[in-house]
Amino acid sequence: MKLYLFDIDGTLITSGGAGEASLKQAVRAFCGKEVDFSPVTMSGNTDTGIARQLLGLADMEPTEQNIMGLLDCYLAELSSRIHQHDGRLLPGIIPLLDRMEERSDCLLALLTGNLIRGAEVKLGHYGVWHYFAFGAFADDHHIRNELGPIAQSRALTMHGEIIPPEQIYVIGDTPRDIECGKVFGAITVAVATGHHSREELASHHPDFLFDDLSDADAVLAAIAPEYQN
Repeated sequence: MKLYLFDIDGTLITSGGAGEASLKQAVRAFCGKEVDFSPVTMSGNTDTGIARQLLGLADMEPTEQNIMGLLDCYLAELSSRIHQHDGRLLPGIIPLLDRMEERSDCLLALLTGNLIRGAEVKLGHYGVWHYFAFGAFADDHHIRNELGPIAQSRALTMHGEIIPPEQIYVIGDTPRDIECGKVFGAITVAVATGHHSREELASHHPDFLFDDLSDADAVLAAIAPEYQN
C-alpha cells in the first residue's frame, strides 16, 4: 500500500481568490479593523498559523478562543464566497484521481493547511471531496511540518496498516510542501501549478517535479511504477 497525500490550493484547485478574500472579510468582522496582509506568508501556510499572524497584526492575543473565532468567521464567509469566484480544478485532476482510485494499492488522502471544514467547502464545491477518506489538516497542528506523521498515524488507525515513509508521497505546489515531506522521510512530488515556478521548486530538490498533473500516464509511471494500462 502506498499513501498519496495531496495538498489542496495550487495543487488540486485554485479557488479564484475566494480563500484570501474570505480571510480579509473575516479580519474586518472579527477584529474590527483592516490589516495589511503583506507580512503574512499565505502560500504553504496553515489556516491556524495564518490566523495567529493576523491576530498579532490586529493587536489581538492569539488565544485559542480568538483563533477559532476568527476562523469561524472565515469559514462562514468562504461558504458563501466560493460560488462567487472564478476558481477551477487544476489540469488533469479528476482523470488522475480516477485512475489512482481504481488501484487497491493507492490510498488517497489530504495533507493541507486548510481546516477540515474549509477543505470540504473547497473540494466539495469542485466535486472532488469524495476521493479523500481522511487527511491531516490545520485543525491538527498550526505547523505544517507536524502534519505528515499525523496523516501517517491516521492511515494506520483507519486502515490497520503501517505505511512507512518511503511508501508515502507528499504532493504539493510550494517549497513548504517539499519540506513537509522531507522532514518525515516521505517522497516529495512538486507541481508548478501554484505561485511558485518550476525553477524555484527545483531548487528545493523534490523527488519528482511536474509542470502540472495533466498527463496521468506520465505521473503514474513516475510515482506509481507498478501501474499497468
